[in-house]
Amino acid sequence: MQGKGLIKFVTIALAIACLYSLSFTWIANKVEKDAREFAKGNPEKERAYLDSVSNQPVFSGIKYITYQYAKEREIPLGLDLKGGMNVTMEISLTELIKNLSNNNTEQAFNTALHNAQIRQRTSQSDFITLFGEEYEKLKPNGRLASIFATKENGSRVKIDASNSDVLNFLRDEAKSAIDRSFNILRTRIDKFGVTSPNIQQQAGTNKILIELPGVTEPERVRKLLQGSAKLQFWETYDNTEIFPLLENINKVLAATQKTVGDTTKPVVQAKQDTSGSKLANLGVKRDSAGKDSAGLAKNQAEQARQNPLFSVLAPATYQEQNGQQALRPGPVVGYVAQKDTSKVNHFLTMPEVKAVIPQNVRLFWGVKPVSPESKVFELYALKTSGFDGSAALEGDVITDARSDYDQRNNPEVVMVMNTEGARAWRTLTAAASADPNNKKSIAIVLDNYVYSAPTVQNEIPNGISSISGNFTVEDTKDLANVLKAGRLPAPAVIVEEAVVGPSLGEAAINAGLISSVVGLVVVLVFMMFYYNRAGTVANVAVFVNVFFLMGVLASLGAVLTLPGIAGIVLTMGMAVDANVLIYERIREELDHGKSIRLAIADGFKHAMPSILDSQITTFLTGIILYVFGTGPILGFATTLMVGIITSLFTAIFISRLVFEWMLDKNMSIKFSHPWSSHTFKNANYAFVKNRSKFYIISGLFIAAGLVSMFTRGFSLGVDFKGGRTYIVQFDKPVETESVRQALDVTFGTTTEVKTFNSENKLRITTSYEIDNTTDEADKKVQNKLQEGLSKIDPKAEVISSQKVGPTIANDIKVSAIYAVIFSIIAIALYILVRFRKLAFSIGAMIALTHDVLLVLSFFSLFNGILPFSLDIDQAFIAAILTVIGYSINDTVVVFDRVREYLNLHHSKKDNMKEVINDAINSTLSRTVITALTVVFVLAVLFIFGGPVIRGFSFALLIGVIFGTYSSICVATPVVVEFQKENENKA
Repeated sequence: MQGKGLIKFVTIALAIACLYSLSFTWIANKVEKDAREFAKGNPEKERAYLDSVSNQPVFSGIKYITYQYAKEREIPLGLDLKGGMNVTMEISLTELIKNLSNNNTEQAFNTALHNAQIRQRTSQSDFITLFGEEYEKLKPNGRLASIFATKENGSRVKIDASNSDVLNFLRDEAKSAIDRSFNILRTRIDKFGVTSPNIQQQAGTNKILIELPGVTEPERVRKLLQGSAKLQFWETYDNTEIFPLLENINKVLAATQKTVGDTTKPVVQAKQDTSGSKLANLGVKRDSAGKDSAGLAKNQAEQARQNPLFSVLAPATYQEQNGQQALRPGPVVGYVAQKDTSKVNHFLTMPEVKAVIPQNVRLFWGVKPVSPESKVFELYALKTSGFDGSAALEGDVITDARSDYDQRNNPEVVMVMNTEGARAWRTLTAAASADPNNKKSIAIVLDNYVYSAPTVQNEIPNGISSISGNFTVEDTKDLANVLKAGRLPAPAVIVEEAVVGPSLGEAAINAGLISSVVGLVVVLVFMMFYYNRAGTVANVAVFVNVFFLMGVLASLGAVLTLPGIAGIVLTMGMAVDANVLIYERIREELDHGKSIRLAIADGFKHAMPSILDSQITTFLTGIILYVFGTGPILGFATTLMVGIITSLFTAIFISRLVFEWMLDKNMSIKFSHPWSSHTFKNANYAFVKNRSKFYIISGLFIAAGLVSMFTRGFSLGVDFKGGRTYIVQFDKPVETESVRQALDVTFGTTTEVKTFNSENKLRITTSYEIDNTTDEADKKVQNKLQEGLSKIDPKAEVISSQKVGPTIANDIKVSAIYAVIFSIIAIALYILVRFRKLAFSIGAMIALTHDVLLVLSFFSLFNGILPFSLDIDQAFIAAILTVIGYSINDTVVVFDRVREYLNLHHSKKDNMKEVINDAINSTLSRTVITALTVVFVLAVLFIFGGPVIRGFSFALLIGVIFGTYSSICVATPVVVEFQKENENKA
């Protein structure tokens, strides 16, 4: 074996890397276990414990590994395992366009917007394009510039601009609105305090996907996410004006608290240097000394008792040239570690403290830490205006804000206000810059967080302001987007939602663990049972594969979901495929009389093309799944792709290393038991001769399925048809029919009710108010549901819910169809390139289409007959694509052997059909053994995997059976039909 040393080095390095990545999960779990033991069931004490140790080293010798560091690198659990909330937000581009037109009343304009909304439900084109097409239909000679060339848009849209230019302007504004909403939502979620949230824009759409693991207050989350952004401009105090107030607050706290049990270290942090900054300095310089505000008392417990506020808040100071500490000028009055901000908030809301804070003083937090690694936040002192305690100016006066460059080619933000705003802004900036020796700042505040507090250099009379500082281009884009939040509101509404209760998540974890363990045991036992001692070597490879797979997933930060666990279990079944290919080839070499060492070497060598071809085609389906899938399906796709790579490495290299070691030790290596050594040996079934019979059998089943599809249809999941689904747990077993009847009366429409794992747990789906995705509609549906359920069982509890709007459902449906079609075409093209024969490509395409139609037929024909759900949903599409990958995996192995046999017999007068039939029979052992291992594993998934993935695992199960059948009885016989008799030469 060549390169043995390199393979050993890579294996050891990979093992160390995987151990390192997995160790963070173990560290985080250990700290959380200690927190639970300390808290003894008190959530507040548990959270306080974790906050107190978040930045403390877990190991005394390794300072950088803290609980927070480990938590950010552990394998995160998906919502279906941990519980929580998953939402899709849609940015209302209709409202944005109306705002950009100053709510123009032209009939054609408003009708075009309405029509574009309707078309968007069934079209893949972007909304702006659809709007342009509809306006062109209604008013062929109409000019959009007359609608959008307003005073506010004057710098971007001229009165003589073409419709194409206006549409490009709208696209830019739409992208800006989506980016702005994304940043606002991300900030709100960060402040909400969710552990490991996930928020991402859906490329090419106006949708934002959000996952919030562990959330238990969905109503609060909905308000948080859908609230309108509030932009304001506030006057500020100088630090020197507020420090006496902070001292007073500290004294009040010391007097009112007998003891403060705080062991937090004083915050020592470099402070912001705002001297000499221009209007806004988002990227301000930092004092590199990093020694400001040092000199706090060494005895932390005593300090916390005597100085409750200053034990967690470091005043904003700096060191003068004479070495003395002085208060730093500017609106920042203190610095607080992130974990202590809640304590400071608590202090500031205490009645005793509120009594000493003047009515015209507001203390707001900065939106970002002073540096990404510091986790320290600034506290700003703002001044109210007027008698109502409001901000000096509201953000709706802004007409434009854009990223630009100043005369020195440095990034800046240009902000433009309307006439009313310019007048107020002139007064405000004049007051702030009146004293040349004490220029004041004006704070830009969004959602009660300070985004920037620029120092005003002089009066701004015309409402056009230049905001400059130590900016990057990204900084200016972000700030411009923030400033636009007041002028161009683009409401974000929840169009898809899933809430998973913690009890359901716990059940999913248990189901996943059981199915994983049982699946692993099944694979191990079968391999030892069939392949004797060589089976043990394959088992070693399987163990190493699972270890590498988990390590790689941890290093990638992949979220572990229930479909992801299913992917791991399935990977264990498919991981032995390469071993089976190698072992069957070795057995053939041994039958040719070769020595065990030579047989092993030749077996690995000759099996390699089949292994690579089969795994590459499966990997292609994983890529397509990843591109078109969303949510948990992404977890499955990631696991599948990583599993293919790790299983290839372990089967080809780890197994070979073990065999080499055994040969060096002169150990006996057997690849079969006496009873299994002749299985399928000399098989001579007439697959090609009887192909017409197989065509008839498949054709009849597919025809019956097509009739069923057009008459009975499918049971579509909520993510394909839209609606709201609830998992409801009853106090006692109930009859689904009685629940359905009660809910039909309440909703006034047909309700779908199915058993979910047990007789006292049901899945209820309704299309009631599906076109209304507002909060009010959600409450209305839930109230109706509770009203109907109370007739059956007043103690019925909703433990999980899901909402999918019709637009989202259509998007998912279209993406699913594209994914299936594209995967078949992509694989057919790969086969054409790899085998250089059109017949092979056509055979593969027909076989894959055959498999998809058989599975669809089965799900339509037996829907409502089998005692479990046969829903067509995203998980089903994932199963279909996996079946395509598995089927082509099998088919490619047979094709490889056919090509090999045709090459061997190209100079003879052999009948091509007989040669191809012999090739099919020669791979029969491998095909059946691989199918059996995967079927065993899928049966385990189906039985133990729980109701959430039961339909998914069943689709895989029947798909693998159909895929194995098509590889033998359809794909290769079809090659015969398209291969001419004189094409025996490969």
